Amino acid sequence: MKTTLRITGAALAVLLLSGCGQAQTPPVSSSVSSTVEETVMQQAYTTETPIQDVINDPVFGDHGRLIFPVNDQYYSGDTLGELDLTFYSHIDPDKTVEIANYFREHAQAGDTIFYDIYTDEEKAADPAKENTGLFFFKGEPGARFAVCNAGGAFAFVGAMHDSFPHALELSKQGYNAFALIYRPGAQTACEDLARAIQFIFDHAEELEVDTSCYSLWGGSAGARMAAWLGTYGPETFGGGDLPRPGAVIMQYTGLNEYSPMDPPTFACVGDADGIANWQVMQARLEAQAELGIDTEFHHYSGLGHGFGLGTGTEAEGWFDLAVQFWERQMEA
Repeated sequence: MKTTLRITGAALAVLLLSGCGQAQTPPVSSSVSSTVEETVMQQAYTTETPIQDVINDPVFGDHGRLIFPVNDQYYSGDTLGELDLTFYSHIDPDKTVEIANYFREHAQAGDTIFYDIYTDEEKAADPAKENTGLFFFKGEPGARFAVCNAGGAFAFVGAMHDSFPHALELSKQGYNAFALIYRPGAQTACEDLARAIQFIFDHAEELEVDTSCYSLWGGSAGARMAAWLGTYGPETFGGGDLPRPGAVIMQYTGLNEYSPMDPPTFACVGDADGIANWQVMQARLEAQAELGIDTEFHHYSGLGHGFGLGTGTEAEGWFDLAVQFWERQMEA
């Protein structure tokens, strides 16, 4: 069965406001080694690096363009330090630079940082699928995996603030994390997430991931994707007969629908969010808890929409609580 999500005109208006033979190397003198190191350091991205230089960096091949929203009307700023994303607050320029350098350093080292989830034939049949894929933040071999889904009101994918940072921090804790670049639109986004999960399961040995008790993370529209896949399962959206996630982690969305089939759910929202009403999410989790579903909810005083990792805000520390929530499900 394949479910089609339909959004009314009014609901869409709300969303548009919200939202993986060796040759001998001759010895290198310390002076030469130092020179090479200095050259690499000079080439590292900084807050002054033009965004277009990252997009066009040959080390990324064709997928450099997917690091930032494909539809450039949803971001502004010429440099990494100036990056601003529509609907998002508290963008951390240092984290933006760290992520861009993470991608560059791993790509230069020969690591695979991006995976296509659709075949060339599928992309030829539907050109919109050209703008999809998974950025991989590798953790410990054999560790569990998470898929992080950025928001953007189903109009664009705000990955640099709303999924890349989360995936990077998860990898630092040893987990294998993927950030999904999907086709905007509620239905297509869920289909792409289902396909991404199927891809990870199909390539689990190559990716060195444990597929048990995986988690889905998301902010704003991405939180809805995580919730819908959690409730209905990947098969409903064409992803094959696969298990539901062991945990869903949601940020700043006002989703009120729930089901006895919902996985354990963690949610956090700012109480000054003019887009996502924190009380709606609190009510949802209370209703889930009454059904015997493990839940955890946090709301933050004076905080608005799109706070990401929450560094330097009232929400700082939510991320570690969410990881602990997921780990509790692993032990259940």
